[in-house]
Amino acid sequence: MTEQFVTPLLAPDSPLDQHSRKLVEELFEKEARLMDALPTDDPLDEKRRRRVELTRVEILAQPQAIRTTLAEEREATRATAAAFAGLGIKRIVMTGCGDSLAVMIGARLFFEELLGLPVEPIQALDYAYYASRTSGPDTLVITLSSSGMTTRTVEAMLIARSLGARTLALSNTPGSALMTESDHGLMVRAERKGWPTQASTAALALLCQFALDWARTTGLNPDLVETWQAALDAVPQQIAGVIEVHEPAIEAIAKRERDRLVYLYAGGGPAYASAMFGAAKVKECSPDQGIAIPLEEFHHYNSQKEGDPLFLIAPSGPSVYRARDTAFEGKRWKGQIYSVVTEGEAMLDPYSDIVLRLPAVPESLAALVYSVPVQLFAYHVAMEKFRRAENGS
Repeated sequence: MTEQFVTPLLAPDSPLDQHSRKLVEELFEKEARLMDALPTDDPLDEKRRRRVELTRVEILAQPQAIRTTLAEEREATRATAAAFAGLGIKRIVMTGCGDSLAVMIGARLFFEELLGLPVEPIQALDYAYYASRTSGPDTLVITLSSSGMTTRTVEAMLIARSLGARTLALSNTPGSALMTESDHGLMVRAERKGWPTQASTAALALLCQFALDWARTTGLNPDLVETWQAALDAVPQQIAGVIEVHEPAIEAIAKRERDRLVYLYAGGGPAYASAMFGAAKVKECSPDQGIAIPLEEFHHYNSQKEGDPLFLIAPSGPSVYRARDTAFEGKRWKGQIYSVVTEGEAMLDPYSDIVLRLPAVPESLAALVYSVPVQLFAYHVAMEKFRRAENGS
């Protein structure tokens, strides 16, 4: 019979030292207590409603959270980029759980195109328990946890460190285990009293700024650096514009879809991060289910059933063509299709119930702007469900 531990990294053959083992055990106990305090799926749960109401406040404040994070961490990103740029890094692993993993998926293309290094976003458990064996001094492992105490993410960082890999942590929480135990840390200046929104987008923006500063330090792609710096600097205003222009239409979609039990999201490349954010927000804000589907995987099963709403995230880029096929198939299966595309793009129009047209951004930054509609939808559909429950309908 297998001996039982709260995590395999506390087993006798664990590569972690005693200090790290004690830390993991303490974090596991703290996390278990926090899980017990989470809101329930009761349709009238007041604790969940308070978090939903705070979520919209934090969605609206995303532009300022991004600006504040980039401004206050400016010297830190430069110094941290310079520290890693001279270490002969040949591979980057990006790891986290939930929204933090989505952030890493959203950042991958930006890093690879700018730095020319292979980047692998991977779930923290999978990295810590299965995929860390090839890590070493030429590997940079970047971790993200808003609390800085997500047990699996801290385990991933500790395993990386035990193998000699370099570590960088991002967190909203100074003095947290993730920040104090990593080689370097960057602070995300965002609130997370509601369900995570600005904590994720501010973290993604901070990662992008770190990559830009790394490229500047090494002299890589100078023209692209300046183009993308301008694009990143424009993101807060673009997010504000998306909220102002599109929230009424999104609220109308929420009224239309409030009785559904399942909400689907699909995207390719960085847009898959937006799909993950959308699915997570519906699951957090409401008692119902959200499912994120990689764009191509949508076509390998009968993914959408009659009446199911699908949010199709398709910013300009190579995946638009497959998104068109996805919308076509979704309508053939008698689903509802809500497409989020770039201004001027009409390819999905014939197969969409509603099309939301967002500002043009480099595809590698798409998750920052194109996640906003699905964040807003989760808030509005949750509020519609609260009202329905209050009215007994």
